[in-house]
Amino acid sequence: MPSIPIIMPQLGESIAEATVINLLVKVGDHVLTDQDIIEVETNKATMNVASPCPGRVEKFLVNLNESYAVGTVLGYLEASSEDAVRLGLDTPPPSKPADDTEAESDTAFKTKANGLRKSVKPTVRGLPVPANAAGASYMSPRMRARMLELGLHAADLAGLPGRGAAGRVTIQDFENFITNLEKHKLSQASSMRVAVADAMRRSWTRPLATVAVPVCFDPLLNHRKICVPKPGPALYALRALAVALSENSTPAGRLIGNKIVHPSAIDIGFAVEVEEGVLVPVIRHADTRPLKELVPHYDELIKLAHQRKLPPDATGGSIATVTNFGTFGLTWATPIPLPEQTLVLGMGAARREPFWDEAQGRFVPVMEANVTLSFDHRVLDGGAAGRLIARVAQLLAQPEQL
Repeated sequence: MPSIPIIMPQLGESIAEATVINLLVKVGDHVLTDQDIIEVETNKATMNVASPCPGRVEKFLVNLNESYAVGTVLGYLEASSEDAVRLGLDTPPPSKPADDTEAESDTAFKTKANGLRKSVKPTVRGLPVPANAAGASYMSPRMRARMLELGLHAADLAGLPGRGAAGRVTIQDFENFITNLEKHKLSQASSMRVAVADAMRRSWTRPLATVAVPVCFDPLLNHRKICVPKPGPALYALRALAVALSENSTPAGRLIGNKIVHPSAIDIGFAVEVEEGVLVPVIRHADTRPLKELVPHYDELIKLAHQRKLPPDATGGSIATVTNFGTFGLTWATPIPLPEQTLVLGMGAARREPFWDEAQGRFVPVMEANVTLSFDHRVLDGGAAGRLIARVAQLLAQPEQL
């Protein structure tokens, strides 16, 4: 019977690879068309690879927890001649997978003793502006070529002292560094951790700044008590930022070359902590939907994020992010905007603070939290950032308008 290849599909825009995390069927099992047979994980979600036709699972060519590029043959099905001809896949399987030799992988990373390998270069969806690595300097072309061969960035060597002239990191310094890795405990970074690291490295190539303002949360907390369903504090901030940017979207523009790219829609993301990283679901057109209407959608996106099941239309393409670092008891932080964004709004933990009441002529206790705005200083100056965060604070003080 003909052997039909099971191929790693294109799982989303700009997704070049995925990690196999589970085999849902066994060799010898009979499967139906479009039956889920392999569970894979990208840097944003877990998805399934389906059977291209009915047949019997002949063999798998993959290992669990290893990444494979789009188009890679993951295994073979024994199928009928009719299905093979219909699919145009009536060719015999190769005796050895093309990617089976380590020498062919130009992104492989090995040390002599520990065998650590990264077989596929990770990708990050939604990063339209390429940025050069920043970190160690005074590196020779030979060493840069060696780093490229191993899939490393200069930032990975930020703590490596150079012994060459003027502090140059020599190729000998680098090779000793790689060899000495085997003396330490090593663990494989998850695809999400690699994606977050790459995004932050790209973001840090820009001049970033942060402004902050204390905001009285009493109106927000009182409003939340009477709401059904109850919005989370971060959703109040997201809606306030969306309204403020709908009035003037220029602060959310991106600098590309000598042009400011203005946003075409007020799509705002919000940070959700998940295992080994952070996901940023996106609420589309957040400026046109009232707070009460957003609550169910917001809660559902949080649930899907925790399950790593966010749909493609709920990720990427946002113009700003809201993060509630107050959930960790933090009162002040400087979040970093995503590479494709100019802004990130942060909320600290609310605490009871004394506030001078002019009408009563005395201090009164209020629940107060710091709201921060981190921004790309190439696009935004302190005055514009101050006006934007002041407008957000004003809206948070009047939650019924949201």
